[in-house]
Amino acid sequence: MRISLKVTTLTLIAGALAVGGCRKKEEEPPAQYQPGYGQQQPGYQQPGYQQPGYQQPQPGQPGYQQPAPGQPTAQPTGQPGAPLPGMQQPSTGQASPIDPAAGAVVQPLLNQLAAQSAPPGAKPLGSPLMGNFQTGQTLESQIQLQPGKCYTVVAAGMPPGVTEVNVQFITTVSVPGFAPVLAQDNATGYQAVLGPNPDCYKWPLPMAVPVKVVLTVAGGSGMAAAQVYEK
Repeated sequence: MRISLKVTTLTLIAGALAVGGCRKKEEEPPAQYQPGYGQQQPGYQQPGYQQPGYQQPQPGQPGYQQPAPGQPTAQPTGQPGAPLPGMQQPSTGQASPIDPAAGAVVQPLLNQLAAQSAPPGAKPLGSPLMGNFQTGQTLESQIQLQPGKCYTVVAAGMPPGVTEVNVQFITTVSVPGFAPVLAQDNATGYQAVLGPNPDCYKWPLPMAVPVKVVLTVAGGSGMAAAQVYEK
């Protein structure tokens, strides 16, 4: 009887272990193996990846797709703010000065303007201001405005290259009650006159003041000149 009870007890224990082992295996199924898992498949590309040397198709080329309404279009390549091919940008800075002998071709234009616009008896003050200009470039010289004197500046550019010339008086020192630009021409075209007769420019204060005569070619390019007259 004792042997029979021991055999029965061992049989029950072995059966319980077998059932527990089966349940554990049912609750934790083995991971399924997937071929190539974790490895990159041949020809696979990450979203948004572009191969080296790839260029966006342009209109009219194979593979080009018309963007949907409201979708932004591709911008032209190049540096921000760079001018488009064939576009000319205005120049700034100083023009190339030339001496009166080299600028003799423009002197007749100045003489004609002076005969029409300067007060009778006015005399040239200093040498003419002459140079070769690109659009937006300037030349300047300095004179002293004397009290009781009357000033006229005539300026001209060589047509057809030069299309717009401007001339100004600008103070070199701060003068209370006066803006930096004391006077300027109000004409358009390749000729300009500051202070035409009988409205020549008169300095109102009782002491002399240094000013800059600034000649600007605002349109076109080529040779231009200016001459100050004083009376």
